Amino acid sequence: MDIVGELWSFMIIRNVFLGVRRFEGLRHNLGISRKVLTERLDLLVERGILERRPYQDRPPRHEYRLTPMGVDLFPVLIALSRWGNRWLAGAAGAPIEFVHRKCGEVTQARVVCNTCGEDLGAHNVRPQLGAGGELAYVEAIEQAGGGKTVFLRPARAA
Repeated sequence: MDIVGELWSFMIIRNVFLGVRRFEGLRHNLGISRKVLTERLDLLVERGILERRPYQDRPPRHEYRLTPMGVDLFPVLIALSRWGNRWLAGAAGAPIEFVHRKCGEVTQARVVCNTCGEDLGAHNVRPQLGAGGELAYVEAIEQAGGGKTVFLRPARAA
């Protein structure tokens, strides 16, 4: 979360999704300093979200492409876009919309249950301690929230 939760990093990822892949294009479009952009790009490459590809030898220049890990952030991007279009768009409407290539219609993000297909929202799901989760972490969250049990705790196989 420390990677994509940082504003500049997510703005860079969004721009790469939208086709801005070169350093100068990102710097100009985002209005970000060279130092900050360099640091964020290095972090995104180091963490496996972007990869650096050469496009020119003299002088050496690179562009940035999403890795499979980066592409998996698309649902986050489109969900944030849906939220922004609903709550922040002006009277003129949404600044960016996404068109489904297959049917040609403007589409919005939906989160659905992969078992029954029902739309998911904050009021019809509960968090559950996962196989790689730590009970102490879950208990700390619940304690900070007033002590109410929120997480489901599945029976662990012996």
